[in-house]
Amino acid sequence: MDPEMDSQLKIGFIGAGNMAFGIAKGILSGNALPANIKVSAPSSRNLGRFQELGVAVTHSNEEVVSGSDLVFVAVKPHLVAPVLTEISEHVTERHIIVSVAAGVTLATVEELLPENSVAIRLMPNLPCLVQEGALLFARGSHAKQEDGALLRSLLHRCGLVEEGPEAWIDIHTGLSGSGVAFVYLFAEALAEGAVKMGMPSALAHSIASQTVLGAGKLLRESGKHPAQLRSEVCTPGGTTIYGLHTLEQGGLRAATMSAVESATERARELGRK
Repeated sequence: MDPEMDSQLKIGFIGAGNMAFGIAKGILSGNALPANIKVSAPSSRNLGRFQELGVAVTHSNEEVVSGSDLVFVAVKPHLVAPVLTEISEHVTERHIIVSVAAGVTLATVEELLPENSVAIRLMPNLPCLVQEGALLFARGSHAKQEDGALLRSLLHRCGLVEEGPEAWIDIHTGLSGSGVAFVYLFAEALAEGAVKMGMPSALAHSIASQTVLGAGKLLRESGKHPAQLRSEVCTPGGTTIYGLHTLEQGGLRAATMSAVESATERARELGRK
């Protein structure tokens, strides 16, 4: 399919959680039309926010698949098998099935779909909700380069979109899927440090969030290595180098690397179940 055909593409979502909502918001800020999107979920609890976007909702997964060209399967990992089994008879050669479930391999997805089905595995993260996500996808054995180009075109308003081998997906889960929570923990600790020193909590949390936002934006837009930017903040004998020394004594660097490793290994474990 031609990436320029986004506006004519029929898009379906099975699952109405935060990832589905973030992706839908990003897609709608591009060329896709609300009339060409449909979302299904077993309960109505999360469907209202999709309706506010002008998107049609249903409780029927089959209805979503039958009326779509590209379907995001955005359910919990343990629900992927029953959902794919349910919709399998409605999947045709025109469909692109995009799995957004952590730990569920392309081999598993392809095994549950009809032979030669086009499958793509996608791992987004929570900042997709504000179109600042980091998304990595891997194409299945029957997905062509143009299928990947179409998905990239569709998702480009969601944030950074990259393609790589499937082996990187679990690493991306540890780095960026779980990584946002690591950043939130650091932001919380920054604010609590300021509260300890006498700053009001609301102000401390506001400044901490802006600090994380500003640092991230400068890191992305400058193209510099983090170590270079860090050194530019440090002056000899100044406040920053004293603070960094304390963080190094506390093992922040090693603990962060180990956190990414642990989250990656857990994603791999989920894929083996």
